[in-house]
Amino acid sequence: MKFTEDHEWLKTEGDLVIVGITEHASEQLGDVVFVELPETGTEVSKGDEICVIESVKAASDILAPLDGEIVEINEELADNPGLVNEDPLGKAWFFKMKLADASALEGFMDEAAYKDFIG
Repeated sequence: MKFTEDHEWLKTEGDLVIVGITEHASEQLGDVVFVELPETGTEVSKGDEICVIESVKAASDILAPLDGEIVEINEELADNPGLVNEDPLGKAWFFKMKLADASALEGFMDEAAYKDFIG
């Protein structure tokens, strides 16, 4: 698993990358009440705003961690946004994307570096 400075986690699954937010991010947001997901088939560039998370405290954007195409979204989050608080590193993934360049994953933090980052 890799981590971004925007508190997203990335996990490879074959030639896809699964993207979600970290436990730290879910704790900072508080109770999540709404998640807006991107459309499948959407081409994204690194830094594009592609999801919106609303909690009782604030609204936050999920940014595309890399260039690629959204190939699957987690429909369960639309019906149960609280999953983001219950299982941020598991069932509450946001989307899967096919990367334009898989080697771009090398630039992200591993778990130890991320823990130091939020430390």
